[in-house]
Amino acid sequence: MSKPLSDHERKKQISVRGLAGVENISALKQDFNRHLHFTLVKDRNVATRRDYFFALAHTVREHLIGRWIRTQQHYYEKDPKRVYYISLEFYMGRTLQNTMVNLALENACDEAMYQLGLDMEELQDMEEDAGLGNGGLGRLAACFLDSMASLGLAAYGYGIRYEFGIFNQKIVNGWQVEEADDWLRFGNPWEKARPEYMRPVHFYGRTEHHSDGVKWVDTQVVLALPYDTPIPGYRNNIVNTMRLWSAKAPCEFNLKDFNVGGYIQAVLDRNLAENISRVLYPNDNFFEGKELRLKQEYFVVSATLQDIIRRFKVSKFGSREIVRTDFSKLPDKVAIQLNDTHPAMAIPELMRVLVDEEKLQWDMAWDICVRTCAYTNHTVLPEALERWPVDLFAHLLPRHLEIVYEINRRHLERVAAKFPGDNDRLSRMSLIEECGQKRINMAHLCIVGSHAVNGVARIHSDILKATVFKDFYEMEPDKFQNKTNGITPRRWLVMCNPGLAEVIAERIGEDFIRDLDQLKDLLNFVNDEAFIRDVAKVKQENKLKFAVHLEEHYKVKINPNSMFDLQVKRIHEYKRQLLNCLHIITYYNRIKKEPNKQWTPRTVMIGGKAAPGYHTAKMIIRLITAIGEVVNNDPVVGDRLKVIFLENYRVTLAERVIPASDLSEQISTAGTEASGTGNMKFMLNGALTIGTMDGANVEMAEEAGEGNIFIFGMLVDDVDALDKKGYNAQEYYNRLPELKQAIDQIAGGFFSPKQPDLFKEIVNMLMNHDRFKVFADYEEYIKCQEKVNALYKDPKEWTKKVIYNIAGCGKFSSDRTIAQYAREIWGVEPSLEKLPPPDDMQ
Repeated sequence: MSKPLSDHERKKQISVRGLAGVENISALKQDFNRHLHFTLVKDRNVATRRDYFFALAHTVREHLIGRWIRTQQHYYEKDPKRVYYISLEFYMGRTLQNTMVNLALENACDEAMYQLGLDMEELQDMEEDAGLGNGGLGRLAACFLDSMASLGLAAYGYGIRYEFGIFNQKIVNGWQVEEADDWLRFGNPWEKARPEYMRPVHFYGRTEHHSDGVKWVDTQVVLALPYDTPIPGYRNNIVNTMRLWSAKAPCEFNLKDFNVGGYIQAVLDRNLAENISRVLYPNDNFFEGKELRLKQEYFVVSATLQDIIRRFKVSKFGSREIVRTDFSKLPDKVAIQLNDTHPAMAIPELMRVLVDEEKLQWDMAWDICVRTCAYTNHTVLPEALERWPVDLFAHLLPRHLEIVYEINRRHLERVAAKFPGDNDRLSRMSLIEECGQKRINMAHLCIVGSHAVNGVARIHSDILKATVFKDFYEMEPDKFQNKTNGITPRRWLVMCNPGLAEVIAERIGEDFIRDLDQLKDLLNFVNDEAFIRDVAKVKQENKLKFAVHLEEHYKVKINPNSMFDLQVKRIHEYKRQLLNCLHIITYYNRIKKEPNKQWTPRTVMIGGKAAPGYHTAKMIIRLITAIGEVVNNDPVVGDRLKVIFLENYRVTLAERVIPASDLSEQISTAGTEASGTGNMKFMLNGALTIGTMDGANVEMAEEAGEGNIFIFGMLVDDVDALDKKGYNAQEYYNRLPELKQAIDQIAGGFFSPKQPDLFKEIVNMLMNHDRFKVFADYEEYIKCQEKVNALYKDPKEWTKKVIYNIAGCGKFSSDRTIAQYAREIWGVEPSLEKLPPPDDMQ
């Protein structure tokens, strides 16, 4: 029998990692040693692992630079319409491996490091995650950047370079504790500061109305310093740019005031201006109306629009000479996509620039603005909608408030003309909410100021039209579109699951990586014994690898033959981690009741961060850890059920856990999860889904076949009907003995013997004011989980369903999503053409 291949030898055989030519390897080793030499300072002769990481990162970065310059040159020569994706969040994760994948350098680098006696995986583990996002919305932006580059669009991501990203989560005595994410501590090898493009951003002040227009005066200025990060397309030699702004105080900050002797204090106060880009607000699906947050939103928008207009005015590479002054052409050359309402200030800011600075007539400026901007809605939860107090606006952005009032006046005139006498409709559709404290409804501003409004899954877009934005849909039905979210198959298959990518490529070739629809060709192999075996084998290898990781980090012995049951996402009542908890407790009670029965073994893993101010979410984490303490230490249960809370869930942990997962829990109340994208990652990586008919689950069931996904629970119409009737939790509690037992255990201190009433608030919420109706879906959920258990006992049938799921994933590539945005919203045509490689490439 031949000796099993080493990990290194096995990786070498994975063709999707790129070919490793001898000259290539030798050149990489030379480059690496050169960079290592410059990394080591004179008084340090011994290189650390971090030194090796930076040397490798700089080596790989060199392969980007030529392509980056060439791409930007190409755009200046061709002068295409440019796409500007503005987002307060870009949840990028690590960059090194993704860059190697997209440049086909992975095998060559691996071999070069191996020959130098280094382990590439260890070096990759030195990289910090760029955690500049909270969850789905920020990670979607990152996938979109990858797809826009891979489809050859002249696109730019614009956001904020937060000094501190999403907090690191520690679990201490079962509780979440937050730690600052000092991700730039050791420097970021991927960014390049561009001080030559620094821009002033104005705040506060007052307006003066003159015969020749309006002036915004006596403002405070903060400088926006851009940092550029290259975004490589998949093996097409295109490298786009993500530009993130950092706040800098101007040199004269606070010094022009006659604060004699206050020089030291004036310099210390520079921090106040620079705080704008200090930290990411850690809320997901929740609006916190703080002045600093509004400053962040205007900061990114103002700096970005200055950049857009500068680039529109000049068009020759490297030149600053103004060649374009006719703004009527702006919508032919510029598309601005607003990722949720966070960058909504782009609309009044563009109007301010066009009217006050460029002296256009209002009507002309408004037409340009609407044709340029488009808005993506990400949620229907009322607590997530941005509604800024008018007083705060008046103080911080006085000119913009005047512009918003004028937009609203004209908007309401149009509504009144179309629906005469309908005063209720006028107040519902106003940009200004008058009841109580006056507020600006930013979603309404985005709809009125954009030519396209989209939801992020079919069911979500339908809900927008039928409920939340019904009045606006009746006014302008052609504005409303759907763009179902997607994920990049580069990071979420080729990079994180090379074993599965290879097994697929052996059957259908490698082209699926840039055209994911080709996965449907796997339907020819659903009954192919060898393919079934290969898919199951890859999953088992991934599980073994993750089990080792778990035992190292959690000191819990895992049964790798157990079903890996995963729910990883932000902790939120609407995502119903509590429903998962009730299933765990019910399963535990059943095993305890009949310990000699053949139970399907499960390892249930739940992970995700709770917003620091979200008390209920933090209590949910404490409940999960408490259940784990009891279940994991019960000898009767043994390794048939384990419960693990995955600490500090982030992009890099997702890349490890998703390929190892068997079951994906997508169990939000129907009508609450706009789309979900984690659901798609699990599907692509060979997990089966248990889920409600919510978000993209609906389309996943359609693509994979209803029989190949475990669907349960109320539909949107059932939820609405239950709302009308009145949801009564007590009814379910009285009728379902196993539910009653589980709730009584939580309430009675079974999981918290030292603090019997620790979870009384959670029980009180579930019994008396549960907006998300956990009990209403409990019975069907438990029955559905029984079907899951039964199927898991038949590995072959399970794996067949897995293959149907993978084969149905084509639709959920962000390449498809972006191609639709491009054609149907931005008016640009995607292209799979490659640029020639730069001359300096080996």
